[in-house]
Amino acid sequence: MDILGIDEAGRGSVLGPLVIAGVVIPDKKENILDNMGVKDSKKLTPERREILSRKLKKMFEWDTVIYSASDIDSLRAKGVNLNEIERKGMQELILKLKSDMVIVDAVDVKPERFQDKLERATKANVKAEHKADDTYIEVGAASIIAKHTRDVAIAEINRDFADMGGIGSGYPSDPTTKKFLSNYTYNEMPDFVRKSWSTVAKLKDVQTTLI
Repeated sequence: MDILGIDEAGRGSVLGPLVIAGVVIPDKKENILDNMGVKDSKKLTPERREILSRKLKKMFEWDTVIYSASDIDSLRAKGVNLNEIERKGMQELILKLKSDMVIVDAVDVKPERFQDKLERATKANVKAEHKADDTYIEVGAASIIAKHTRDVAIAEINRDFADMGGIGSGYPSDPTTKKFLSNYTYNEMPDFVRKSWSTVAKLKDVQTTLI
């Protein structure tokens, strides 16, 4: 049986893309992944993620759906929330990567609701669970590809802005990210900044008040 694992990286970031990855793993290959050390990407170093991502891409069918910061802002302005954005990306992968079963890391507080919506949209056999990247090795494999893809994008932006001290990880809690954002007014923000995020939108409110 071929199992499609799907996971994302960059959901909570204020900078850079949201990456959703899918990888099709025959169940007879699960032991191989286990021996390779495949697990939830958060438990791996960037260097190890890079190595495993490269190996997984050579061994299995895979793909990604990438939403830029501008994509996310545009969709949210149309009333599409982040859960729906992720579901849209997952649906695209399910329809593109054929498998007998799909396992996804549920982003909805109600996994059953998220699962039902995916099944209705794709007619696929879907299992949606919280922390699926830690429970199912197929989803762990997808998380590695998603996280490494985003790592590469963030590293490139950091290089481009090295003279300003870089952008950090891109997450709101990162002091380097906070410092980077403080260099700009709301209207001056680079296109890789998610302007619809409350972290940034608050700057607009403050600046409007000061005018």
